[in-house]
Amino acid sequence: MRFKIEHQIPGRIRVRFSGRLSAVNAIALETFLHTQPLVIGCVVYERTGSLAITYNFAADSANLNALDKDEFHNKSESKQIAADSTNLNALDYCDGTPSSEGESCAARTAILNMLLELSADDLAKYRPSEEMALALQSDKLFQKIVVTTAIHVVTHYFLPTPLSAAWSIFRAAGYILRGLRSLLHGRVDVPVLDGAAMASCLAKGDFGTAGSAMFMLTISELLEEQTRKRSEQSLISSLLEVSEKVWLVRRANESDGDTKLCEPSEPYEEEIFVEASTLKEGDLIVLRTGQSLPVDGVVASGEAWVNQSVLTGESACVLRTLGDDVFAGTAIDDGELQVRVTAAPEKTRLRSIVGLVEQAESLKSANQQRMEKLADRIVPFNLLYAGIVFAATRSLEKLSAALMVDYSCALRLTGSIAALAAMHEAATIGLRVKGSKAFESVAAADTIVFDKTGTLTQAIPAVADILPLGDWNQTEVIRLAACLEEHFPHPVARAVVAEAQARGIDHRERHAEVEYIVAHGIVSSLDGKRAIIGSGHFVFDDENIPRCAQCDSLLATASSDASPLYLAVDGKLVGVILISDPLKDGIADTIVSLRDIGFKRVIMLTGDNYNTAAFIANSAGITEFVADMLPEDKHQFIRKLKNDGFTVMMVGDGVNDSPALGEANVGVAMGRGAAIAREVADVTLASDDLNALLQLRLLSKRLMQRTNTAYTSSIIVNTALLLLGTAGVVTPSLSSLLHNTTTVALSLNGVRGYLGEAK
Repeated sequence: MRFKIEHQIPGRIRVRFSGRLSAVNAIALETFLHTQPLVIGCVVYERTGSLAITYNFAADSANLNALDKDEFHNKSESKQIAADSTNLNALDYCDGTPSSEGESCAARTAILNMLLELSADDLAKYRPSEEMALALQSDKLFQKIVVTTAIHVVTHYFLPTPLSAAWSIFRAAGYILRGLRSLLHGRVDVPVLDGAAMASCLAKGDFGTAGSAMFMLTISELLEEQTRKRSEQSLISSLLEVSEKVWLVRRANESDGDTKLCEPSEPYEEEIFVEASTLKEGDLIVLRTGQSLPVDGVVASGEAWVNQSVLTGESACVLRTLGDDVFAGTAIDDGELQVRVTAAPEKTRLRSIVGLVEQAESLKSANQQRMEKLADRIVPFNLLYAGIVFAATRSLEKLSAALMVDYSCALRLTGSIAALAAMHEAATIGLRVKGSKAFESVAAADTIVFDKTGTLTQAIPAVADILPLGDWNQTEVIRLAACLEEHFPHPVARAVVAEAQARGIDHRERHAEVEYIVAHGIVSSLDGKRAIIGSGHFVFDDENIPRCAQCDSLLATASSDASPLYLAVDGKLVGVILISDPLKDGIADTIVSLRDIGFKRVIMLTGDNYNTAAFIANSAGITEFVADMLPEDKHQFIRKLKNDGFTVMMVGDGVNDSPALGEANVGVAMGRGAAIAREVADVTLASDDLNALLQLRLLSKRLMQRTNTAYTSSIIVNTALLLLGTAGVVTPSLSSLLHNTTTVALSLNGVRGYLGEAK
């Protein structure tokens, strides 16, 4: 790409390209740069064709592992002849030596090389679909303000008075008609106020005030809409960065480069785990309990209950069978489907994310809902007050002043924009939050409940030991266990599969179709014999597999922090796999910090046995815990806490946590957990670092404080303007100016960062 450096300081470069950038290319360029390891942040200015990059200027050449520096420089040298002098001068190759400004030149050179190397074909890989570009491209705010201002100046100052008055009457008629339309539909709202204000100005022949008021209304509407839109765009962009993977069906004897997809009616030998972004129309994918759909498709085989709340807002699942359509963003609650892809991922993922942002409007906090209801209720009193003022003074001037101010805009807009800004800031630190309702619940929570596995403990547990029983050996036990577990979204399943891979054990499928029983285990058949793997409750109580003395003896000497996973074939216990699930680093300190920031009770719930639960709880510094719990037990436990008057935050990661996450006042799902848990939860932690809960709590409390301050400020300021206007201290046009300026200022204040504020 051809560019010229306009400005640079250590860690930041601003360049201008040879021409303007289209909206699609601007989005593609930002998306590409955000994938680069050296880039901290970037902003593309579409209108001016320029780019500002903030990068890690402290990186030296020895640390640029991801860039393959030698290859990069070879490519650059081969293109020097074709490059223009501006680019070559800007590059100032220094091979890692400090520049005159004292900056390490390696990072700067790599960034500039990357831009120089970037071709149209490279950019095309990151170019969004037209649908995405339409959703993300910025509004032409600057141009609209310029045009609006020019029209106002010309009509107000340069047109003859009769023409200027006619123009004001023409424009005011639109406001008056909208107000009458609201009245005809039984609504007494802001358009009624605006229409009445314009009518009062025209009635006293004050066309100048009417024109100025309409000009300010238009400018404030543009600024308010742009503030909201930018907040939504930032949130959408941050959510688009999350990657997804899925199981793709193919024959086992075909190479990655020449995959022939299987038909549902054909037996298949292999499923491969691929990035959802690589899927194309016609591909066949497999989805099981707890997994989400990354694309739109049609069910090719199988049957499952699908959670479509992200699309419909309804928590009830729907049954999907052969021939039914399924959509991106939904999740499998129970069952298994083979789905034929009908639309490319980039065409569907944006829609599900935009749906989430739109859904945020329906997930407003109770406080925000109260303020918006108050805004609706105040409008009739505004009109009543204006009527009383006119009846008492017979002054159209004071009537106009009373009608120029309303509370609705500020009360509605400030809370909504602040919530969107908080959602965006949360996304930048790895938190996906569904609306201000979740923030309010987090701020108010006094009890936090944790699942154990994958939440308090490592997201990737490991196999500590394999205890073969009878005639079986370790290799046979882990091979069959990995074969059964590999298709299911649980940390323990991943640990079993990882152990088989580490031992170099081929676990190609020999079993029949598997059935995943939530929070219990897996059932299949091996050579016609029933094969099961799961918890002690499932194996011994539900499946009635007899215990054996050899198993009890081996477990008696096993580590107290290891959880047993039992494997049985044909009604006989054949092995036990001990899963070591150590605490995450720093959990004990995190628990202390959570108590310090206001959580009165910290509780751990787990399906594990009592001994393992006691060991983990003691290590984490948790005094309240309950072991041997089923999903329904966790759900009932959370419900009882709420009935006892506690505000509960539930943190979990598995399919078995979903009922409890949904029951809690606010559910928090771990990013590596089951998709159904993430869909049900109000908050998702992308990093699996529980310290993010501390930031979430701080952000939530500051959001509540700021919105309460904004609501109070808007009521005080607008009340003062009403009184000053009707007292004749300020003119109607100045009253309108101050009212709209205050609304915009409070909205912009809501966009400011939260976590950077002083405590």
